[in-house]
Amino acid sequence: MIVGIGIDLVDIDRFERTLARTPRLAERLFSASERERKPRSLAARYAAKEALIKALGGSDGVHWTEIEITPEASGRPWFTLTGSTAEVVAARGITTLHLSMSHDANLATAYVVAEAAGAGVTAGGGEHP
Repeated sequence: MIVGIGIDLVDIDRFERTLARTPRLAERLFSASERERKPRSLAARYAAKEALIKALGGSDGVHWTEIEITPEASGRPWFTLTGSTAEVVAARGITTLHLSMSHDANLATAYVVAEAAGAGVTAGGGEHP
């Protein structure tokens, strides 16, 4: 059952200027391995983290550096969560997070779907068996 959806869009040039103006910001937003990536990739990862927070319904107990976007062998992006952020996701019953990221021209975007095990809810508010 889908329990949350989040989407975010980032202007890459603006994001890069912000990182240049505030060098310590990258340390607050990204893991050490993420910080090695190019600005367009960081912008997409920032969008992914924002989209995750939206899918969760808020940022209580969530810490940016505890959210790492790691690629699978196929290149597909995946969330690697640690600490209180992983605990928040588990406490909300979320069993799967789907992530899609893209960047083109001067924009980076990410889309997140959070799923929990259990019965689905119909449009009328009733539950599926």
